[in-house]
Amino acid sequence: MSVPSAPFRLDVADLLSRPTARRPVAFEGALEDLDGTAARVGGPIRVQVLLERIPDGIVVRGTVAAEWQATCSTCLRDIEQTLEVTVDELFEDAPVEGETYPIEGHEIDLEQLARDNLLVELPLAPRCEVPCAPDVVIDTDAPPDPRWSALAELELAPPDS
Repeated sequence: MSVPSAPFRLDVADLLSRPTARRPVAFEGALEDLDGTAARVGGPIRVQVLLERIPDGIVVRGTVAAEWQATCSTCLRDIEQTLEVTVDELFEDAPVEGETYPIEGHEIDLEQLARDNLLVELPLAPRCEVPCAPDVVIDTDAPPDPRWSALAELELAPPDS
């Protein structure tokens, strides 16, 4: 397992010693290997959360945001968009695998929370924000292809009602 970047590891001793204590936290940090199947997160991860002490542990509520890059699945152009995810997660001394995150001594690590929430929101088939189409120009004034001329001679009967 990789060692998390410094801004993602937070000392929460002040919250653990005071019931119902709160603290806002905002920072930017980089994480490696945030690649989905068709898109990848690039640049800094922006975290803006409120840490709140509750009897079960510490609740982290707020947003995690980053820019993602991909190739549009329709027009194949490179695209870059902002992804902002709302988080509402519990950190506790005895975490439940896949449901909560651990408090390690007097620290919490927001790296896995950021990874889990950003990766699940990356698009599987990225598309441009504005509807796009391949660069194909159709000339409606051009004469019809002579290979299709036999079809022009067909007389189709209307379907039986």
